[in-house]
Amino acid sequence: MRSGRDVGVWVGGATLALLACTSAASKTEAAEATVTRFFEALPSGDCAVLGPMLATGGGMRPCEEAVSEMHAHGLMLVGIVESKLDGRDADVVLVRARVARDGNVGKEPWLLRVERQGGGWRVRF
Repeated sequence: MRSGRDVGVWVGGATLALLACTSAASKTEAAEATVTRFFEALPSGDCAVLGPMLATGGGMRPCEEAVSEMHAHGLMLVGIVESKLDGRDADVVLVRARVARDGNVGKEPWLLRVERQGGGWRVRF
């Protein structure tokens, strides 16, 4: 028979597990939405819109240069395969996405790192 304390520990643990799942789900949904919005806005080439969705730091190229290259290769999002928390960093989601290049869909999905920076989610290519 469980004591009141044991039940409280079990309920507390279950609550924490539920909160962790909810948090993970909201992070992956936000990361997927950022990837989708980025590719929807990509044809405009407008770095005022795209720039806030691109990760900064770590040697990232300026938005104009990155977007110009993406346009040159005709990149388009076909669909998102899956997303999951990185596991090494709670503010990073790994998104596997099918991307077309010059109209041809790649055999393997791209692995996009989506990071929480400055209160928003940003894609690192």
